[in-house]
Amino acid sequence: MGLFSALSKFKSGLAKTRDSIVSNIQKLAATKSTIDDELLNELEDILIAGDVGVQTAEVILSQLKRRVKEEKYESTAQLTSLLKEVVESVLHVGDGNESSLKNLPVSARPFVVMVVGVNGAGKTTTIGKMAYQYRQAGHKVVIGAADTFRAAANEQLEIWAQRAGVDIVQQSHGADPASVAFDAVNSAISKHADVVIIDTAGRLHTKTNLMEELKKIKRVMAKCLPGAPHEVLLVLDATTGQNGLQQVKHFTEAVEVTGLVLTKLDGTAKGGIVLAISNEMKMPVKFIGVGEKIDDLQPFDRRAFADALFEGEHESLTQ
Repeated sequence: MGLFSALSKFKSGLAKTRDSIVSNIQKLAATKSTIDDELLNELEDILIAGDVGVQTAEVILSQLKRRVKEEKYESTAQLTSLLKEVVESVLHVGDGNESSLKNLPVSARPFVVMVVGVNGAGKTTTIGKMAYQYRQAGHKVVIGAADTFRAAANEQLEIWAQRAGVDIVQQSHGADPASVAFDAVNSAISKHADVVIIDTAGRLHTKTNLMEELKKIKRVMAKCLPGAPHEVLLVLDATTGQNGLQQVKHFTEAVEVTGLVLTKLDGTAKGGIVLAISNEMKMPVKFIGVGEKIDDLQPFDRRAFADALFEGEHESLTQ
């Protein structure tokens, strides 16, 4: 997907966050003529209120103060454009996903993606939408329904597989999740599939048994296909804001999460959590959910995100 298309999706999905953060920054700038310490302190409060987080807000303010000092910025008319550039640089931390879905990151086939996250974060929906995105990019996709404990999980995933036009491997309710994952990877190998996406259970992340189960699934897939899973994606509900950081820590300790999917960004003013996670966890955001439609899960693009957040602030200060 091109930058223009991604930007359009991001703009609509980030409307509430833009109203919460950027509108308040613009109002602040309108009340003052110069960029001074008082303004910067108020700016920090706005960022923290937008779920950017204290640590990340401090990083942004530090960079902003350095540029104001070194490059002699004074007028508040330049504030949002300058802030946009600083935000984009913060998003660069841990970034590495700005590439086409057509080009899978490993040469091994199938490319195995293990998807984890707590119940209610949007895991099943995300998997269906990811499968659709990969199929649209020209890949043959298999889904593994390894969330065998949650009632109706298989049925929901089967509906999404049909919508996405991809194959699904599943067993009966209560079956061993690792066995389903093993079968899914083997099926993908025999069908010469390009991508296999494995769903997993999502009971409370503080439960030791869940983490041990996820570790087992990961070990079994590695035995089936050395190097698998090639990607472990954690699905986070963006509306949880700063609480999402704890989920990142818990799941990463158990299964070495390699990237994040942030869902429900269109329904929250807490989009600043994208900045907090990128900066504090040094974890790349791979996809963001900006709507309910099957094509509303977007590969993350930091430039499109920054442009959408600071809509109208497209002119670079360095030009």
